[in-house]
Amino acid sequence: MNDCSENPLGSYLKDRRAKLDPAALGFPSGRRRTAGLRREEVAQRANISPTWYTWLEQGRGGAPSADVLDRIARALMLTEVEREHLFLLGLGRAPEAHYKKNDTVTPRLQRVLDALDPVPAIIRTAMWDVLAWNKAALLMLGDYASLPPDQRNILRHIFLDPRSRATQYDWESVARFAIGSFRVEVARAGAAAEVGPMVEDLCRLSPDFKRMWEEKVVQGPHGEKIKRIRHPVLGPFAFEYSTFAVDGRTDLNMMVYNPATKADAEKIKALL
Repeated sequence: MNDCSENPLGSYLKDRRAKLDPAALGFPSGRRRTAGLRREEVAQRANISPTWYTWLEQGRGGAPSADVLDRIARALMLTEVEREHLFLLGLGRAPEAHYKKNDTVTPRLQRVLDALDPVPAIIRTAMWDVLAWNKAALLMLGDYASLPPDQRNILRHIFLDPRSRATQYDWESVARFAIGSFRVEVARAGAAAEVGPMVEDLCRLSPDFKRMWEEKVVQGPHGEKIKRIRHPVLGPFAFEYSTFAVDGRTDLNMMVYNPATKADAEKIKALL
C-alpha cells in the first residue's frame, strides 16, 4: 500500500486484490497485465456494480455503505484486522461488532497470567465467562478449575454462589455495578443475542438478578477501581483492579487484581 496516496481507500483495495490468486477463486488465470483479481472480478464476488467498485478505487462516488464494505471485505478475503482497517479508511470508524464465541486462550496468554503470580489475574469473555486464570486467582477469587466450563461465569458466581455474598462488604452495590457494566460490554461486543439464554436462566434462579436486570441500569467500564473482600483465610483484603483489552482478541479482557499494599502481596505469596 502506498501511504502517500491521496486516495488511501483505493490504494488499499488495489493492494488487497493484487494479492489474490484468480485461479484459486475460479477465474481464468490466462494472460493478465497485473497480478491478482481484476476490478470486475472483485465486483462480481461482492455482488456490486463494477462501475461502483471502480469509482471506489478511483476515489469517486462518495462514501460507501457499511454493507458494501462488508461485501468487499468478504470478496477480498480480508482478516478481521484488515476488515477493520477497510472500514476506518472508508467510513472513518470501525465496523459494528459481531460476537464470535471462542472458548480458548493461547499458551502465550496463559504464560502471561502465570508470570503475574502472586498478583491474581483472569481472562474473561464479553459474556463474563472465565477462560483462564493463575494460581493467585484461584486462591483469592474462586476455584474456577473445580467448576464445569459452563459454570465459570462471574455473574453466576455473584448471584448464585452464597460464598460471594459472604466475601463482599457491600454485595448489593457490587452486584448492581456488575450488571450495569455487563450490559455495556455485551452491547459493545455485539453479543446481545447470545446473552439471552443466560439472562433467562439467572432471572429464573435469582430474584435479585431479575430485580436488578429489569432496572436496566448501565455503568461505565471497570477502569481502575478498588475491590474489598473478606478472605476466609487472610481476612480483610483490598485489591486495585484494572481491566485490559487483549490485543488481537476483541472478545477478551484481562482483569488484574493488584494487592493494595505490600503486606497484602506478601500474604498471597505465603499462601501460595
